[in-house]
Amino acid sequence: MSTTASKNLIIGLVGVCTAGKSTLRATLQARGYSVRHIAQEHSFVQDMWQKIAKPDLLIFLDVSYEVSTERRRLNWTKAEYDEQQRRLAHARQHADFYLQTDPLAPEEVAAQVLTFLGGMFNQAG
Repeated sequence: MSTTASKNLIIGLVGVCTAGKSTLRATLQARGYSVRHIAQEHSFVQDMWQKIAKPDLLIFLDVSYEVSTERRRLNWTKAEYDEQQRRLAHARQHADFYLQTDPLAPEEVAAQVLTFLGGMFNQAG
């Protein structure tokens, strides 16, 4: 599959708050990828990510509760974080790429996802 063809695919992006979804989406879109942030963490419908966005690929970004509260001063409890994780369980199980972002700078997150995308599309073509 060519790079041009790969950029025509819809990439779905899910994860808990502060995992880096918005930053990654902006980076990928700047490189020509079609990316949809899917607010699965706020939905009680476990497979909403499939029904609404219908992504060709699903990327799951994760972050621990401790790091999430350091990244942004969220006024949320561990129970609320755990609820987001519960709502994301189905998407996590079906993700094509999972990345724990705790130790990573935004540039490192983008680099790992771009490496995944490049490797995936190079293997397909």
